[in-house]
Amino acid sequence: MSTKPENGLQALLTPEESVVVLIDHQPFQFANLNSHEPSMIVNNVVGLAKAAEVFDVPTILTTVLEERGGHVIQGLQDVFPEQTPIDRTFINTWQDERVVDAVRATGRRKLIIAGLWTEICVAMPAIQAAGEGYEVFVVTDASGGVSVEAHDMAVRRMVGAGVVPITWLAVAGEWQRDWAREETVPGMIEVQAQHGGATGVAFAWETQLLAGRTGAGS
Repeated sequence: MSTKPENGLQALLTPEESVVVLIDHQPFQFANLNSHEPSMIVNNVVGLAKAAEVFDVPTILTTVLEERGGHVIQGLQDVFPEQTPIDRTFINTWQDERVVDAVRATGRRKLIIAGLWTEICVAMPAIQAAGEGYEVFVVTDASGGVSVEAHDMAVRRMVGAGVVPITWLAVAGEWQRDWAREETVPGMIEVQAQHGGATGVAFAWETQLLAGRTGAGS
């Protein structure tokens, strides 16, 4: 059974306790992604990966049958250029001991998963890892399925197994937690400017206004 706390401060994510596993963001999987606009999933998973880098959260990339399914998308690989994704034959990532060993090596128990497709390559490892005592969080807007129904039913099934659904900006917000954590503020602002949609646009506008006021007073 999962040891996930149901409520309270301890139920929230911290960078020090988190490990991220990104599963099968490959061309073949994107070809039949119909639950979300594919470009949105690309934006969100790259934003999640960049946030993990800002907070120094260990991130594991994995693919399935890379020779046929294609390399992990370039935007994601660019965040971790030195990392070779773990290429699997198992559909269930958590059955590949290399992935499990990589997670165990971090010593962290809050497991954050995103991938394609939600109903198969996300649900399987999420449910198994939760059953093995990990606190599992699935980033629903950096994951997607072959249909809206497939994605939604997978999320419902995972929730029933004790998995927590969350969005990528919520993950980043819980990692930041306090704007007095000044060392990560510049990185967070950059990630939001690049991948935060209207938030990034509004921040650029605010920066423009502040710059204008500074110029006027000089």
